[in-house]
Amino acid sequence: MIRLFICFLTLFLFTSRYCESQTIKNLPQDYFVNPLDIDLKLSGTFGELRSNHFHSGLDIKTNQRTGANVHAAASGYVSRIKIERYGYGKALYITHPNGYTTVYAHLKKFAPRIEAYLKKKQYQKESYTIQLYPTDLELRVDQNEIVAYSGNSGGSGGPHLHFEIRDSSARPINPMMMGIEIPDTKRPLVKQIKAYPLNESSTINGKNEAKLLRLIPLKGGKFKVEPFSAYGEIGIGVNTSDQQSAANNQNGTFHIETYFNGSKNFEMTFDRYAFSESRHINQMIDYEHFKNTKSRISRLYIPNESPLSLYEHHINKGVLQLYDAGTTHSYSIQIEDYKKNSVEINMDIKNEAALESIPYIDNNPMTFVDHNSTYNQSYGPYSLMIPKGALYQSEFLDLSQSADTLKVHKDIVPLHKNMIISYDMSSKENDNLKQYYIGRVTSWGAVYHVNTRRKGNILSAATRTMGTYAISKDDTAPTIKPINFKNKQWITKNKTLRLKIADKDTGVDGYRATVNGKFILMEYDYKTGVITHDFSDGVVTDSENELKVIVTDNVGNSTTFEATFYRKS
Repeated sequence: MIRLFICFLTLFLFTSRYCESQTIKNLPQDYFVNPLDIDLKLSGTFGELRSNHFHSGLDIKTNQRTGANVHAAASGYVSRIKIERYGYGKALYITHPNGYTTVYAHLKKFAPRIEAYLKKKQYQKESYTIQLYPTDLELRVDQNEIVAYSGNSGGSGGPHLHFEIRDSSARPINPMMMGIEIPDTKRPLVKQIKAYPLNESSTINGKNEAKLLRLIPLKGGKFKVEPFSAYGEIGIGVNTSDQQSAANNQNGTFHIETYFNGSKNFEMTFDRYAFSESRHINQMIDYEHFKNTKSRISRLYIPNESPLSLYEHHINKGVLQLYDAGTTHSYSIQIEDYKKNSVEINMDIKNEAALESIPYIDNNPMTFVDHNSTYNQSYGPYSLMIPKGALYQSEFLDLSQSADTLKVHKDIVPLHKNMIISYDMSSKENDNLKQYYIGRVTSWGAVYHVNTRRKGNILSAATRTMGTYAISKDDTAPTIKPINFKNKQWITKNKTLRLKIADKDTGVDGYRATVNGKFILMEYDYKTGVITHDFSDGVVTDSENELKVIVTDNVGNSTTFEATFYRKS
């Protein structure tokens, strides 16, 4: 019976993996159409390396303008509408009969019937930020129907359309694999190669230190690397990007594979991943190198315990085993974009002898933190908790406290989970404790607010960024300034009511506006600090109107602005 169960389980796992493989390879090619009626030019590709995440779709240029028609890539129904200040800004999700969902983000506004549906819900909730899940009968759309207009909302760095295709498990998948055509005749770019000793006995050119290697360009998209020697377990990393024909943006590549002594030993394809995997990008790249230089080197080997499904065929997780002194090994990297444009990097590695003795490294006064255990320690009025699994590997960290400042190493070691920093406010209990917060201190001395909670005299903040933290106080209320009107002014010709809101210390947390005691919807653009009411909402109908706007910052300071304006009804 046990043997039968094992056989069944083996067959199930094999069949599941086979079906998974077939699913990713046999994708529909003629089901989805381009979401814009302009030539597609990309400022970002699928899987591109971003801060703390992989890019989950295509960033399509809109010629530096907003308002381009956004079409449904296939028939279906609007299954989700999400409005947020940051992130995707205004986003629309359409679920299709074949089980896939398309996502359209950073929008300016929606098509009229979708906009009307949204506005009704926003007024019911009395909130600009909202998340809605219409039923499959409420907002059906046809392929090529205009569903929205492109914009620059949320965390967008400029006008464009962010477009995604997600499978039935909500995993983003590369739209180029689904028939979305992007002209591309350019080869990928190669910028840096780096070699890494992966344990204390491994060496590069006789030293237990990572080393950038000189790239030598050849003809026909080929490179060679300056000769070097190594011993032990070695990893190689590459800094690469890609360009498409119609734009010069340096975007992400599609496929990388490596060969050691003629045999494939590592492969990585940016075809699909789960959102739960995305933060593991900080383990995949050389995080310290990125923080010091702003350039990302991808490790061409699999770090311990990495769950990334982007990794494919590998031998020894892509790690090179160099133990035969005097032997010369060949290693090559092939980088390819989706249109099969490729580059090749070749190198010879001479196997050097092992060090006679391993150099002693003095880690005093650093603190050893085991990534398999929770670290919990007090530092004066501070407490620091780094949970089990927050570090990708055990580390020696520089941890110290001075007065109201806590140093948690430097932001060159990534955290996968939040560490918790707490501070005992007993010494300040005669002050207004509500105005205090935990802030991150920059290298130039500025203090940035970290979302802080207070329970009694204890402040606590959760963060996934190492660095220096300090207790700060914000006793300055937000500011509110009208932009396109003045108190007691006739503004009949105005289509909108606009005000600029700001808070210089902890930032704007919330705002609420009413006219004659009735809630009015105001859209917030955090990049400009402007809130806008559209009179076409039909809420303002009286000739004489009393406007009241209340803005609150992140520690609870608030400012109230009041004005009277007139409109012909």
